[in-house]
Amino acid sequence: MSLHSQTTIMALWYSQPVLQVAVSLVVWRRGLYKQFPVFLGFLLTQVGFFVLGYPIYKLYGSNTPAYFGLYWGQEALNAVLSFKIIHEVFLDVFRPYHALKDLGTPVFKWAGLVMLLVAIVVAASNSAEENPIVHAVLTLQRSVRLVQVGLILFLILFSRFLGVSRKQVSFGIALGFGLSAGAELMLLAMHSGKLIHLGNLNRINMMCCNASILVWLGYAFSKVVAREAGGNYLQTQRWEQGLADLQSAEANDSLIPMFEGMVERAFSRSSNLEDIDRHLSFGKTSQPTRSKSAAAGSKSQP
Repeated sequence: MSLHSQTTIMALWYSQPVLQVAVSLVVWRRGLYKQFPVFLGFLLTQVGFFVLGYPIYKLYGSNTPAYFGLYWGQEALNAVLSFKIIHEVFLDVFRPYHALKDLGTPVFKWAGLVMLLVAIVVAASNSAEENPIVHAVLTLQRSVRLVQVGLILFLILFSRFLGVSRKQVSFGIALGFGLSAGAELMLLAMHSGKLIHLGNLNRINMMCCNASILVWLGYAFSKVVAREAGGNYLQTQRWEQGLADLQSAEANDSLIPMFEGMVERAFSRSSNLEDIDRHLSFGKTSQPTRSKSAAAGSKSQP
């Protein structure tokens, strides 16, 4: 690596904790940490890892076991925190829709468990020459990256149905993660196809990471925007009402009481119909008798 390239990478590396501290301060001063506590923890964790890792890197280099363990431990924790931040954004987006929000929480838990199991299986299936911890962390990290890209695409496509403004802080958090995740996945695909050198990959990836932090800083400084007042919420409200009906049905611990009520209503309706038919048939049979008796009475009169 040339001296110019190394200087550029080091400058990008130094600027990251500075920008992250700036975002953390703005998030804290504006009280956004109450709404996004995991996001603030993610930023502070990045700064803490830099404070611990930089002296080890300068003294012993990047090939030492201490730096290796710290680096990959950071990447594993980043993957977990990033997934939790996605959940925070999801909860903020679906805040007015309680049933959808309650449904999304167990879905996120199962998705996280599936990604963890996939990472473990991929790590165990690799050869003994390759480090299983590295492969497990990389698999987990790339899975989270895919979810981050999917989240920002979902917000862009369905924001008008959910009333989400693109000036909201939650949208900005998702946008920053989506930019860095999309760039990283694209660079890894290009590197696997031997279209980009590893040094250029690291440099461009760090530039995209800094750009995502700048996006967070801009959204943290921006004015808090409420949800959009107008929009097409009819379909979303139908989803919310459907899930609310299912939850109210499950509140009885079983579907049997619901079916029993339906059967009782059906039987009561059928019995009412039989009574009406019996009454009508009785009226029809009694009417000729009355007419005949009336006729007989008229004949007997003088």
